[in-house]
Amino acid sequence: MTESNSTKIQRSYKFRCYPNSIQRQQLSIEFGHARWVWNSCLAWRTNIYKVYGEKVTAIDFSRELTFLKQLDTYSWLKEASATVLNQKLRDQDIAFRNFFAGRAKYPKFKKKLHAQSIRYQLDQRIITNLYRAGEFIKLPKLGVLKLKWSRKPIDIPKVVTVIKDCTDHYFVSFMCEESIQPLPRKPNGIGIDLGVRDVVVTSEGWKSGNPKHLRLHARTLKKAQRRFSRKIKGSKRWHKQRVIVANVHAKVRNTRQDWIHKLSTTLIYQAGFIAMEDLNVKGMMANRRLSKAIGDVGMHDLNRQLEYKAKWAGTEFVQVNRWAPTSKTCSECSSVQETMPLSVRNWTCPDCNISHDRDVNAAKNILALATVGRIESYARGGVHKLEVVV
Repeated sequence: MTESNSTKIQRSYKFRCYPNSIQRQQLSIEFGHARWVWNSCLAWRTNIYKVYGEKVTAIDFSRELTFLKQLDTYSWLKEASATVLNQKLRDQDIAFRNFFAGRAKYPKFKKKLHAQSIRYQLDQRIITNLYRAGEFIKLPKLGVLKLKWSRKPIDIPKVVTVIKDCTDHYFVSFMCEESIQPLPRKPNGIGIDLGVRDVVVTSEGWKSGNPKHLRLHARTLKKAQRRFSRKIKGSKRWHKQRVIVANVHAKVRNTRQDWIHKLSTTLIYQAGFIAMEDLNVKGMMANRRLSKAIGDVGMHDLNRQLEYKAKWAGTEFVQVNRWAPTSKTCSECSSVQETMPLSVRNWTCPDCNISHDRDVNAAKNILALATVGRIESYARGGVHKLEVVV
């Protein structure tokens, strides 16, 4: 590989943070002030639009904020770092842009018990005093934070986010621009069929299984939630039990994310061409009988990871039309069966007498559809052409 083949990517890093008592107190001030600025700005913008029909931006509220800091009543705003408050206003502008573009709902007011996050902008002129990869990171009004450096970033971050989740754990995350070399291109390709019994089944016959992370912790979660329901809301025991419930959910989330990351990386290293259906996971979740099991799989996150990891590795990733009758089409003779209930896991083609595993057969058809790019099918009761969705 030559240097010219390298690709510039934005790689995100997230490290566990262990602030001391003084830093936790200052972070509580930062979170509280940032939350107040967000809620006040949101109420101000909403009220002006309702009363006067005018749209204002976070820049307009920033001028109001500068004026408020000069008043004795709001002098406590100076306790927080100015960059934190300004970044929170910029975040709200982004939230409104996403709302007007139809990508998100109307911004909501932030609550204290939810996960809190603030952003710091690092001064690049004195970055050597503020950051050294794998050694330290220094933030305004906090000083040097103790991090668990699980990896060593290559480049220098410009913006650092400090997060406090519902389990009262602290994290530091940031993004760096890095150059990566694509992997040597493999000649083979695989088709991937997603499911509940086996999360991934490939056209080569490999099955990943399903750890069922939520089911493993269902008993512990049920007990914790039952005790939580008996506590008086707002009491010390209520807050203590709330953290216990959040810890169980965090355990499920972390084990699922770890497993999906390992699974997606394994798939990327297997082939130079990967094909998968563009499933409507949100629509699948409407099935009440299977929604819990489908949600526990993490199909959307797996698809997202395969997409960006394929770009990093130089692997071609293609999504095919979800309406293709991949399960009821014979991968040998291409004959389409009229019906194929979900209960049928193995079947024999009446035309060529070839026995098929339902999921492996579907994965083979997905690979064939992505390779050919356009086939005739009888999906949804009529003949139509299926396009490849890239």
